[in-house]
Amino acid sequence: MENIKVIIWGFGAMGSGMAKMLLNKKGVEIVGVCDMAESRVGKNMYDILGADSEGKPAVIINPSIEDIVKNTKADIALLATDSFTRKAFDKIKFMLENKINVISTAEEMSYPQAQEPELAKELDRIAKENGVSVLGTGINPGLIMDLLVVTLTGCMLDVEHIEAKRVNSLSPFGPAVMEEQGVGITVEEFNKGVEDGSLAGHVGFAESIRMIGDAIGWPVEKIKTQMAPIVTSVDRKSPHGFAAAGNVAGVNMTGQGFVNGEVKIDMIHPQQIEPEMEGTFTGDYITIKGTPEVNMSIKPEVEGGLGTIAMCVNMIPHVINARAGLKTMIDLPVPRAIMGDMRELIER
Repeated sequence: MENIKVIIWGFGAMGSGMAKMLLNKKGVEIVGVCDMAESRVGKNMYDILGADSEGKPAVIINPSIEDIVKNTKADIALLATDSFTRKAFDKIKFMLENKINVISTAEEMSYPQAQEPELAKELDRIAKENGVSVLGTGINPGLIMDLLVVTLTGCMLDVEHIEAKRVNSLSPFGPAVMEEQGVGITVEEFNKGVEDGSLAGHVGFAESIRMIGDAIGWPVEKIKTQMAPIVTSVDRKSPHGFAAAGNVAGVNMTGQGFVNGEVKIDMIHPQQIEPEMEGTFTGDYITIKGTPEVNMSIKPEVEGGLGTIAMCVNMIPHVINARAGLKTMIDLPVPRAIMGDMRELIER
């Protein structure tokens, strides 16, 4: 059986991380990489990764996805380029129309029917017409605050209320994330950014809440979200961020899902650089009221970057095997580490 052939679109922290992981897996090979950064275009993927390429054909990073698709045969594309369904739509559409399965890191793509129902229907239609599938996933949304919650309800007779809390560090992330989260700016600038929409905060609450609600049969009629600055009392410095005392070190995101006029799902997600400097320790926590009550804690947090990389790579065979169409994490087999030959999981 031939290796599973993969295209990676976007070769920043996530895309290059997926490449490194794939190079250590059996039964899979990278046949193309698309990236627009001048520092990477025209270079061999192996050289950028500092990986051994002995006996392997060069994979030259190309800014033209059309050239890559035209000149290679691929089973699946990993898209690590956007956060929003609307921005990722044309890229996903192109791949699907070329009969290539897709896994996207775009947070909204984890459950696009939550905020972009018409685009979700269109992606489902295009995928089915071309006999391929598309999935959005990552660590969160994709696992920690949604799929894991859904899984834990499987041992319950009834569910009364759900709280998912993720306390994480932004320190490992790059300049783009620092800017999106408002790290280093004043409280006044933060409040203005929330008001005009220039601060993204965490993207995915609506998707996680809708996924949970649909999975267990709660008709969520309304979702509310809030953003508050986390103000540091000491200077904090991470590899790509700095917040002086009195300025913003991160953002506390909260959200609620309403069912029959009552808050049934609570989301709490404070994220900041160097949280331990002021006594905050990371972790993932799920509390589900009902029969029996479920309480789960993971300390420290599951590291977000590595978790997202692994989720995308580990879902490759499940997406290839899936019936054609738009898929979410509640449609497919449970994610698991793949320590053997990935080809053995493909249903031919």
